[in-house]
Amino acid sequence: MVFQQITIVGVGLIGGSFGLAARQAGFEGRIIGCDRPEVLAKAIQSGAIDCGEPDVGLATRGSDLILLATPVGSIIDLLEQAPIFPRDALITDVGSTKQAIVERARSVLGAAAAQRFLPGHPMAGKELSGLDQAEAGLFQNAVWLITPSDDQDISTGAIASFLELVEKMGARVMQLNLARHDRLCAWISHLPQMIATALGATLEEEFGDDPELHAIGGRALREMTRIASSPYSMWRDIALTNTVNIQDAIFRLEQQLSYIRENLKTRGLAEEFEKAQKFRHT
Repeated sequence: MVFQQITIVGVGLIGGSFGLAARQAGFEGRIIGCDRPEVLAKAIQSGAIDCGEPDVGLATRGSDLILLATPVGSIIDLLEQAPIFPRDALITDVGSTKQAIVERARSVLGAAAAQRFLPGHPMAGKELSGLDQAEAGLFQNAVWLITPSDDQDISTGAIASFLELVEKMGARVMQLNLARHDRLCAWISHLPQMIATALGATLEEEFGDDPELHAIGGRALREMTRIASSPYSMWRDIALTNTVNIQDAIFRLEQQLSYIRENLKTRGLAEEFEKAQKFRHT
């Protein structure tokens, strides 16, 4: 199938980049954005969308692909409105956690969820959000995770067409089950954010705006705290919907840090460095 009209609900970093990337990949249909009026005006000017509509019911009318590109909590709320979306449209999302989103989709769509909803998560982003950060090349060489159900055929129809479009954007599609997705993302995405946030907050408490610390802080400090710039609004819903996995990852890291603290003068510290280097170079 060839999509004729795409609606992007949430024209921020990911949604805006999707629109720009779709155009660059050769999509010739119509792209409609759904967001606040001021965001839609900027999105039209940037070329991310052709036109905008703040009302989700009107914005999705006539579309055969609907991308929910809002924070996780908003995606869950938007799925409540799925019954008003065109019945032959493929609905997909970009949420960083999947279990809660899929549960809501199944409760709203029932048996039709396998045909109408494909859970997705592009592993692409920046420490700052918003349309101003959007770019057509955001998905180049990125992994686009999908967590289809066991009875979902991803090789034909609208799903296959969507995945083909994603690959034309330069992304690599990878399939995971729900539980593994949320556990892995807790470790590779959510935990690093919490580490950067904890480090940045601790430095702020300990040193504040100490000019000497900021003057001598080099590349290591900048790299370790880069994503500490991410706003709470980006991460609140992730923490709420993947709490147990994130807690488990933080607890495991706490154990490792305690071990390192207790072995600063022993061979144990060298062994930790060796394990870390092995992971880094795998």
